[in-house]
Amino acid sequence: MKLSLEKVVQPLESKGGSPITHGYNSLQSPMKTTLFSSKGTPTNLFPSHQRSGHDRVAAIDMQSNSSSGNNQPQTSHTSTSRSSDSGEACGAGKKWASKLLSECARAISEKDSSKIQNLLWMLNELASPYGDCDQKLASYFLQALFCKATESGQRCFKTLTTVAEKSHSFDSARKLILKFQEVSPWTTFGHVASNGAILEALDGESKLHIIDISHTLCTQWPTLLEALATRNDETPHLKLTVVVTASIVRSVMKEIGQRMEKFARLMGVPFEFHVISGLNHLGELTKEGLGVQEDEAIAINCNGALKRVEVEERNSVIQLFRSLNPRVLTIVEEEADFTSSRYDFVRCFEECLRYYTLYFEMLEESFAPTSNERLMLERECSRNIVRVLACDEENDGSGAGECCERRERGSQWFERLREAFSPAGFSDDVVDDVKALLKRYRAGWGLVLAQGDHHESGIYLTWKEDPVVWASAWKP
Repeated sequence: MKLSLEKVVQPLESKGGSPITHGYNSLQSPMKTTLFSSKGTPTNLFPSHQRSGHDRVAAIDMQSNSSSGNNQPQTSHTSTSRSSDSGEACGAGKKWASKLLSECARAISEKDSSKIQNLLWMLNELASPYGDCDQKLASYFLQALFCKATESGQRCFKTLTTVAEKSHSFDSARKLILKFQEVSPWTTFGHVASNGAILEALDGESKLHIIDISHTLCTQWPTLLEALATRNDETPHLKLTVVVTASIVRSVMKEIGQRMEKFARLMGVPFEFHVISGLNHLGELTKEGLGVQEDEAIAINCNGALKRVEVEERNSVIQLFRSLNPRVLTIVEEEADFTSSRYDFVRCFEECLRYYTLYFEMLEESFAPTSNERLMLERECSRNIVRVLACDEENDGSGAGECCERRERGSQWFERLREAFSPAGFSDDVVDDVKALLKRYRAGWGLVLAQGDHHESGIYLTWKEDPVVWASAWKP
């Protein structure tokens, strides 16, 4: 099936007119892609005729009414009712985007070509990456649904990644991360929790080796270096080994290493910096390649990295970590389940929509409407949404490090990790440090300890009472 993806990959703002006409309008006429019904009859993806504004509103009202009874997204296991004291949020009240998107996902699952083309056309008319929260969700999920319907997900994802890599630089990445950390604890929550557990586990050791498997560009480590520099005993030697699998990160690691070495000298901490790149995925990592020495006290830090390990390889990667005999293993992952439902497209879609609705709502309330950093974060989401919903991992030839995006909830990671490790938990001092961190941010953020059978499994960052990030510490 031959496709023209330019308009899908980079939606263009229409000249003049209402914001709701931005995005995918130009797809309607030139696109010749066909979908096949269950009987094998080809159907044009978009109708060739144009509807009036009155017809569009009537059609949308009718579609919303027909789909209002069976679209509740999955909720987190520690979730309670959402707060509404901050105004109308993009996820509040089951608004039009989630209704139409869910109906379209079901149509794709059922291979109902007529309904698919009508719903894609309606979403195309209303979506905009520059509009309100509903329009943004519609825009980015429409892209993924279109790719799923036309089996073009791999090509679209690779094109999106190539475009992002061309504009990626150290300065732009640094500015984006620092601004995000300034307005939201989404990443700093895991940094503070993990650093606290690592410092406690390595206390009194003279040779430290931290193996960092994350995509946070080493923004976690300056505060740890400061803490080591102020230790009462002799300042230890620190070796930091950064494992990089994402190609978009590799290009900036040289400059990051130089800055880390400069900062360590300033702090008076003996320091080595190593980068392991060229891996397609963590399954290729070896003990020998990490350069582990017998006299080193080892800590392994995984921040958002395990979700990119193929589901079938996760237990073997955890066993590799166990073979290194670390003093502590810290894990930080976002709270969503794209794994148990990976062979059920509608269930996976609903969970994906639930998670990203929360994320987009958080971005909307944290950034100014015209923030360039917000737009960059949203575009990163667009790549991830395509990767989750439209990429067939079994037929992917680019390597799991690029295309796997199968998140799991904290309770799921707990079951995997306890086969090789014991939960270490976080001390009261670390929990107090995290609580102090959250007080620096706007209202709506919270800290929840894991409950029930998994009470030692970690802590959750919550946004308006919904868990969004899970952090945990483990020992052999």
